[in-house]
Amino acid sequence: MSHLQGWTSFLWSVHLVCCTFGMAVNERADEICPVLQVEDRRFSDSLDRPLAITGFDLTENSVFPNGLPSEYSFVTIFRLRRTTKKDRWFLWQIFDPTGGTQVSVVVDGAKRSVEFSFQGLQRNTLHYHFKSRDLHVLFDRQWHKLGVSVQSTAVSVYVDCVLVERRLTEDKSDINRSGRTLITTRVEDGRPVDIELQQILIYCDPYIAEMENCCELLESKLPLMLSRAASKLLDGCQCLGEKGDTGLPGLNGLPGLKGGKGDKV
Repeated sequence: MSHLQGWTSFLWSVHLVCCTFGMAVNERADEICPVLQVEDRRFSDSLDRPLAITGFDLTENSVFPNGLPSEYSFVTIFRLRRTTKKDRWFLWQIFDPTGGTQVSVVVDGAKRSVEFSFQGLQRNTLHYHFKSRDLHVLFDRQWHKLGVSVQSTAVSVYVDCVLVERRLTEDKSDINRSGRTLITTRVEDGRPVDIELQQILIYCDPYIAEMENCCELLESKLPLMLSRAASKLLDGCQCLGEKGDTGLPGLNGLPGLKGGKGDKV
């Protein structure tokens, strides 16, 4: 997606269904993660191996056809509005069939924090709060990229392609595929929140959140959205800008040197 699509936030429910999905990752079939079509230039160029990306694009209709992997990266680009910068809302939430929350990412405007929750092995809900001051830029009503890397024993949060906080976690239970997924709803009453959302992607690799760059934010002509720390990373971006207008004709050059005397024919 090379340009921003402004969405006035909406409530979106997707049933998780079971089907057969064929794909090749590291020369073997993966029953959970489909191949995800993304541009290589989304990521840093310091890679020593080709990218074989699998995951989910939450703007697609079919989501998590065979469940959610235990380790993954959650990456989104959004902008808050004046009416919602103080709200507490679910950026992403997966329910089980009984209505209980299996996984969620909560944005808390009043506390200017981010919360990641999941069900433990005893089906108890575990909450991990991220309160770094580097998260405060998410609430300045500019465009920002938020990444969450979920590993087996840790969760890391990235803002504008910079690691801001990491927390150790307990073991997680498997996701029940018979539930449903919601995005951008208020914690208080489940109503849609008024934000602008460009994308939500889930990669089946917890390290992709670290590899992401913020070049597409530059392409969107939104330089004010970037935090000061992230702006230092943009020097390495190889983004293609829009073609400009034809310039004015240049000045005439200086007369050339006189050539040597030619040979007689």
